[in-house]
Amino acid sequence: MSPLRPDLADELFARMSEDQRIRMMPKVERPPEYLAQWRAVDAENTTALSRIVDEHGWPGFALVGKEGATAAWLLAQHADSNPAFQRRALSLLAAAVDAGDADPAHWALLTDRCRVSEDRPQVYGSQYVRDADGQWRMHPVEEAERLDARRAAVGLEPQAENEARIQAMYDE
Repeated sequence: MSPLRPDLADELFARMSEDQRIRMMPKVERPPEYLAQWRAVDAENTTALSRIVDEHGWPGFALVGKEGATAAWLLAQHADSNPAFQRRALSLLAAAVDAGDADPAHWALLTDRCRVSEDRPQVYGSQYVRDADGQWRMHPVEEAERLDARRAAVGLEPQAENEARIQAMYDE
């Protein structure tokens, strides 16, 4: 099924592409103003997603297709400089998931992102931080003994697989 607004899907995808370009830039290619560029990309993307949400509600599958919905989630995930908007996006995304118009895994990942920014334990074990020794460490998680069950319920892989993927991604 074609999305109702392919133009919005294209905009979201282009913004996600820029988000990923700046984040994945090899260290040797990063200019001195790299962090400022990263923050500017995130700020522009947050403003754009906020505008889209104000005009259309959450950009779910019906409006922008699966790829566009993934891009919208990623932009919300990286809207850390605007926690109020991030919480609003989480609420709208939850409603979209309930309506079958968004991916439950996206909601879970944004839930963790919001909780970590509020200094609360995460639920799905998706957020990591590099410790003083340079190792990636999972932020605290509530009820760790039930983590894999919660992850499975929203379509996420077991935590051991997730952790191995994260380590491999950053060890390259």
